[in-house]
Amino acid sequence: MKIIFAGTPPLAATVLDALIKAGHEIALVLSQPDRPSGRGMKLTPSPVKALAIEHGIEVITPMTLSLKKGGEEAIAIHEQLKAINADVMVVAAYGMILPQAVLDIPKGLDKNNAIKCINVHASLLPRWRGAAPITRAIEHGDPLFGVTLMKMEAGLDTGPMLMQESFPIAPNETTISLTERVAQLGATMMVKLLASTDAIQAIEQPEEGVTYAEKIHKEEGQINFSLPANVIERKIRAFTPFPSSFAKHGDIVIKIWQADIVDGNGQPGEILLADKNGVVIACGDKAIRATVLQRPGKPKMPVASFLQGYPLAKGDFFQ
Repeated sequence: MKIIFAGTPPLAATVLDALIKAGHEIALVLSQPDRPSGRGMKLTPSPVKALAIEHGIEVITPMTLSLKKGGEEAIAIHEQLKAINADVMVVAAYGMILPQAVLDIPKGLDKNNAIKCINVHASLLPRWRGAAPITRAIEHGDPLFGVTLMKMEAGLDTGPMLMQESFPIAPNETTISLTERVAQLGATMMVKLLASTDAIQAIEQPEEGVTYAEKIHKEEGQINFSLPANVIERKIRAFTPFPSSFAKHGDIVIKIWQADIVDGNGQPGEILLADKNGVVIACGDKAIRATVLQRPGKPKMPVASFLQGYPLAKGDFFQ
């Protein structure tokens, strides 16, 4: 099958790799432009672009696909996409809005040629449409998560569902670990769907249960210790790796990367205990025990190592 693929991060690279291994012809890859990365802020290709180059697949990284904004460059890209005469376009975390004119370009898979672009969406739609479904699901304590393959249309993740599979969210799940699970499942599902196009059925999303996963902002990482411990513990896992969870000890910003819930009473933010087993901090209800911490200029450390270089004492406060 001739495919145009659009994606950017590691999750998308996992899907692209599965399609390549399944023997599909990847005629063209679209990805986000190279971004500065690392201490030297060197321009670095996205994981999808790097994988495509490794396999000798042509890659383009347009700033926009909008004909109105992109002018002659966008017109040329549209013509390039049309000339490929692809059967379908597969999209996974591309990070750029695809205008309707692009969505209409592929020939289509079904007998009516209506399924032209398929999106690998990380959530059980219609729950968590939008930018950050994995993080928001952990933050809100969802018991289940999964992947939805959907027909793309102009709305924000509103298209008909083609396939959906779910699994339980583990008690210690972070955004890192859940993203890896979603990537593997999404890749498997996409290969399965494309292997049985005659059986594809498009099901409209239900109107009930719609929620939106708003973009994550850096300031959300600041811990509010007046919240219950279970809410804070979920946020710590949800905000790993971005934006990370942090609190101030005096003027020093301390990041907390791992914590569990324990019994404890005190003023919110009050340190109830600090030893090799953890730093116990009072919350609005119960307490958290921080076990992996980080201070500025240092790597993440288990609590015993952290306290050797940065002592914390009972009665101190985090803000």
